[in-house]
Amino acid sequence: MSPLHYCCALLLATTACTSEPAPPDRAQEIADLSPVLFADMTTTAGIDFSMRSGGRIKNYIVESKGGGGAFFDYDGDGWLDVYLVNGSRFAAYPDSVAPPGNALYRNIGDGTFQERTKTAGVGDTGWGMGVAVADYDNDNDADLYVSNYGANILYRNDGDGHFADVGKAAGVDLAGWSTSATFADYDNDGDLDFYVAQYLDFAPERAPPRGGMWKGVLVFAGPLGLPGAQDALYRNEGDGTFIDMTRKAKVGRAKPTYGLGAIFCDYDQDGDPDLYVANDSAPNFLYRNQGNGTFADVAVESGVALSAEGIAQAGMGIAYGDYDNDGFSDFFVTHFEDDYNTLYRNRGDGSFGVASADAGLTEPSLPRLAFGTNFLDYDNDRDLDLFVANGHVYPQIRHINPAGYSEANQLFANQGPDGGHRFAEVAAGDLNRANVSRGSAKGDYDNDGDIDLLVCNLDAPPALLRNDGGNQRHWLSLRLLGTASNRDGIGAIITIIADGVEQQIEHTNGGSFLSHSDARVHFGLGFSETVDALEVRWPSGRLQRLENIPADQFLLIEEPLP
Repeated sequence: MSPLHYCCALLLATTACTSEPAPPDRAQEIADLSPVLFADMTTTAGIDFSMRSGGRIKNYIVESKGGGGAFFDYDGDGWLDVYLVNGSRFAAYPDSVAPPGNALYRNIGDGTFQERTKTAGVGDTGWGMGVAVADYDNDNDADLYVSNYGANILYRNDGDGHFADVGKAAGVDLAGWSTSATFADYDNDGDLDFYVAQYLDFAPERAPPRGGMWKGVLVFAGPLGLPGAQDALYRNEGDGTFIDMTRKAKVGRAKPTYGLGAIFCDYDQDGDPDLYVANDSAPNFLYRNQGNGTFADVAVESGVALSAEGIAQAGMGIAYGDYDNDGFSDFFVTHFEDDYNTLYRNRGDGSFGVASADAGLTEPSLPRLAFGTNFLDYDNDRDLDLFVANGHVYPQIRHINPAGYSEANQLFANQGPDGGHRFAEVAAGDLNRANVSRGSAKGDYDNDGDIDLLVCNLDAPPALLRNDGGNQRHWLSLRLLGTASNRDGIGAIITIIADGVEQQIEHTNGGSFLSHSDARVHFGLGFSETVDALEVRWPSGRLQRLENIPADQFLLIEEPLP
């Protein structure tokens, strides 16, 4: 179903009820649907970018981990733009060679993009890792936080197509090796704070090149045996500056570990954002918000620190969403080769159970090394499917398996309630091409009502994957605008009911790996032409209800004033 129109809702929308038509033959409707495939539109769209990180051999671990990208609307025109993070190298570049830099591509709205990096002022040439996007200053435009191996950057959007690096002035130019970042209003004061994961306290002189051994082959050293780095939590002061609250909020560690993925989320639905962190070769963290400015790590007792066997895994990326439509959002964490990616099912009582095997996700993940991951309803059938971006870290795997460095990415279709919400791996066109993939983001970049993907590949161009056929079913896309809450509405929980089927999505920021997804909240509606009821629970605690909403539209919902 193609998009109909944009609509703005403030308090309560209702329409008169009419007699219902006879129910259609759903079995025939489903049989008439074409397969949903993804087409790589990168070159056609005009995205001319290649992520570069170190040399071909990867002598050092820092050369293997980047990078990320973002789907975001930097100019507020309703079309998703693309930001891509680039890497660097230890050897100096000659004067005749420009170092690689980050790039911004503006969505023209006709399927193509134009580069705006220089005009916008966001072409950092540091050793980039990831990017997070949020309106941290509540001025109605999207700002960028770029994590680096080196000093991080906060790009403030001036609302006129330009950005200024205010990281130092804001107090957030954290140096070291930062990875994923996530924004939320953890103290519920109306502005966005953020957490940035860090990986290693790394310097090449302390890690001899190819100083490790894997399956009898010399590879780079780490992370085990190298010192971890302290993650950081920054509280927004509301005046353009932030204060480091890492210790005071009790998210600092006496012995730092290896942070890669992070997401703020209200997993226990008590009205304040908690924090989940995926760690490499160490237990994950689940920081429960105590409601008094501090957090307590409850990962072990909640069941999300380790594998089902009680072993620390190589946590990389995080997907967060309610895959089984029981009203409680679940975690999915990606891991290393010869280990399974872990699906943690939220029981609704503060605890989780490992559901990877029951959901059919164990065996397909064992041969792969996974990074980015996203829950998304790619076929609009009212349940969350799963994307996983794969790619090895050791080029030397070619000595063991010639096809093993580049790996096929994976799409898993949720089989729904009749199939026990198990996942089945599906062929999806260009999505399944082999690459050395890292970050991934989801978003409807062509505004046609189905979710596309942006996948960042190491030492290669990204893949802009257009969803072809996902909009054969109905959908609804929501943009939230906070008033008492933060302007992005991050932390809101949206519940809809359509033809008796209830879905719930928490509006979060962060997750996946080093990347940022479309800030709009997308619901697949199946064959329902109307959403009977929609409720938003804002971070401020206010409840907002709308009724009888036509499907196939982008809807702006503004938080009601008191």
